Amino acid sequence: MPHQVFIGIGSNLGDRKANCQEARAKLNELENTRVVAASSYYESEPHGNAKTWFVNSVIQLETEFSPADLLKQTKKIEDAMGRKRVKGKRWGSRVVDLDILLFNNEILNKRNLKLPHPRMAKRRFVLAPLAELAPQLVHPGLNQSISELLATVDDNKGIRMMFG
Repeated sequence: MPHQVFIGIGSNLGDRKANCQEARAKLNELENTRVVAASSYYESEPHGNAKTWFVNSVIQLETEFSPADLLKQTKKIEDAMGRKRVKGKRWGSRVVDLDILLFNNEILNKRNLKLPHPRMAKRRFVLAPLAELAPQLVHPGLNQSISELLATVDDNKGIRMMFG
């Protein structure tokens, strides 16, 4: 039985929407994996060191990969698309960022992979597209629905749905 996974996609360099679309297509091409649903695209004000607004979306996948193997695949896609990692520098500009948000109802706390994603409940740019796909889905660690988390999130960064 395939795993149900939600992945956040973001980009703020180059053709941001095209980068997100390419990442979505590459995820759909993974062996024994398929995109089940995809949110709209949103523009969001950056957190941290980035200056340019991001384009974000969330996709729902069915996959047979384990969490660790799916993480490896997402890193390969990021690298192939030109993402540069700067050691010790977080939340900067990037061609593409792929974050595993939820993997079934698993709670995992490993050095390189934490599930659910540890900052998802604090970020409007994650919760808005996720609520579009699965508003009644319950966060396994917080026991609140995604729509409840979105309604109470303390994030003053701007976000707007993109059209066209």
